[in-house]
Amino acid sequence: MPVTLRLPTVLAKAAGGQTVHEAKGTTVGEVVQEVAVRYPELAPRLRDAKGEPYPYVIFYLDDEDIRFQQGFKTPVADGAEIVVVPAIAGG
Repeated sequence: MPVTLRLPTVLAKAAGGQTVHEAKGTTVGEVVQEVAVRYPELAPRLRDAKGEPYPYVIFYLDDEDIRFQQGFKTPVADGAEIVVVPAIAGG
């Protein structure tokens, strides 16, 4: 069973206009990599040149922030859901 990757609307244009994508992988990083290969314009919006997540783009794996787990090395189970949330600044 694939993993679901949900993008915010602001990133959908770089991902074929879709906010929901299915991908395979055993870690969050592998899932992100698979979707980034499909949509090269999306890749630099999700991760830096080293392939690491930006500090201002937060990934939740089944409602858990991966920054407090193993980052992109966090294991994912079949059927898991990853939600991408860009940080919003304001004052």
